[in-house]
Amino acid sequence: MIILGIDPGLRFAGFGILKKEKQKTFLLDHGCLKLSPKKSLPERIHIFHDFFSEKIKTFCVTDVALETPFLGKNAQNFLKLGYLRGILYLLASQHGSALHEFSPREIKLSVTGYGGADKIQVARMILRFFPKIEPPQRDDVTDALAVTLCGLWKNKNRKIL
Repeated sequence: MIILGIDPGLRFAGFGILKKEKQKTFLLDHGCLKLSPKKSLPERIHIFHDFFSEKIKTFCVTDVALETPFLGKNAQNFLKLGYLRGILYLLASQHGSALHEFSPREIKLSVTGYGGADKIQVARMILRFFPKIEPPQRDDVTDALAVTLCGLWKNKNRKIL
């Protein structure tokens, strides 16, 4: 199983890719896709599509994990985030990858043992699970790694595609 966890965003999209072989788990890749606000929305969506399509192909991703969205202060941002989520649904379907979604509470509970954990607690746990990585500069990366771990541990329970 090779799982890609994504924290999508129109400026920054964090991601993590884990491989599970028997009882061992390997971190294959992680990072943050930076999307310039100077580019138009269609251009950023295109870059997002091509970047994650390439990741899925390169690493032979079998599963994609996402956090379920929640409506924050800005409904317009929520709507635009839906475009990126639609791209991920499409990519998972095109590449035959299963798609899993988890609530923010479920991800925090899975990673920290507490569903009300804050971002700092999640980041600390991620660094404990992956002590060899440099502390990520952005929360998007630790959030994506948390989504990836949750997807790895709970993948049998939730399949959307």
